Amino acid sequence: MGRENRLSAVAVLPQGLEAAGCDELSKLGAHEVRPLRRAAEFQASMACLYRLHLQARLPFRLLREMASFPCQGRDDLYDGIRRALNWERWLHPSMSFRVDVTGSAPGLNHSHYSALQVKNALVDQQRDIWGERSSIDLEAPDLSLHLHLNRETAVLSLDGSGGSLHRRGYRAAMGVAPLKENLAAGLIQLSGWDGSVPLVDPCCGSGILLIEAALMALQQAPGLGRNFGLEGWADFQSELWQEECERAQQRRRRNLNLPPLLGIEQDPLVAEQARVNIAAAGLEGVIEIRDGSFTEHHLPAGPGVLVCNPPYGQRIGEEEELDHLYSALGGFVRERASGWQLWLLSGNPKLTGGLRMKASRRIPVSNGGIDCRWLHYAIR
Repeated sequence: MGRENRLSAVAVLPQGLEAAGCDELSKLGAHEVRPLRRAAEFQASMACLYRLHLQARLPFRLLREMASFPCQGRDDLYDGIRRALNWERWLHPSMSFRVDVTGSAPGLNHSHYSALQVKNALVDQQRDIWGERSSIDLEAPDLSLHLHLNRETAVLSLDGSGGSLHRRGYRAAMGVAPLKENLAAGLIQLSGWDGSVPLVDPCCGSGILLIEAALMALQQAPGLGRNFGLEGWADFQSELWQEECERAQQRRRRNLNLPPLLGIEQDPLVAEQARVNIAAAGLEGVIEIRDGSFTEHHLPAGPGVLVCNPPYGQRIGEEEELDHLYSALGGFVRERASGWQLWLLSGNPKLTGGLRMKASRRIPVSNGGIDCRWLHYAIR
């Protein structure tokens, strides 16, 4: 691929998964990948950008950079936006749009105010050209714009996602404190589970860790079957898009015999939510959900990997009520999981101490704004 055909882009990632996100981008064909805070910048062909929308599991959004210009205030922003693109081609008044802004510049410290200046520049130009203007649609816009302000520079990008990429479409049933799908996929990647040994979640909730693990092992592209904003871009290449859709479909491993994937859930209503999600993801027969406490069940023949996102005491239950859960989990693992690996997402070090085990790795991640650690224990 010649450099002249490369696009500049940014992947927005969960905090703590920047390195894993860079690795995924590179494996899918991106070039010059470099980690940022909660993001990664990269170069890609249009085919690669399409591929990332379909196959990447970790990003929230993929932003295609379209223009960069000096910005030292409101007037610079207004003028720069009007010149940034050929808006006659990209934004007809029949199309709706939305604007998201991050960062700040001189006199532009509030994202809502900056977004309003972008909107004013665009609709004023539309009125000059056509005598009419586009409407704003925050839910399902025809064109989604992203502006990043960094000191005295503005970067305008197109968001090709059409809604956050973490929403896979299978999750009609939400748990009380849901783990986002892309974070779950990243945690599974960090665990090193590769589909060759059993995977068990003893506090599985709505089943997201197990579902993302199964989809990864089956190489089922998370973006297949959803609509993307990029399909409405002025330079959308339908044949190239179709080629990447077919490539993603062909990667799926349909006849793979996975080892046992087992979830255990104390609350029968939540366990049923997990089964609904599993069915919606097309994974019936791949993941088994059992009701009751993990102490009532035996693990599959191992060794294998345990993954777990137990409550932290910040959203579900109080710390006093959860002390027993962590103590019981530690006892269960020590007694019944010799030779296994345990990966546990901890948002409360005091509770995690109740496991009475020493973690060999502590990977910082953010879960819904909570500072967490993805802890690894080798069980002997």
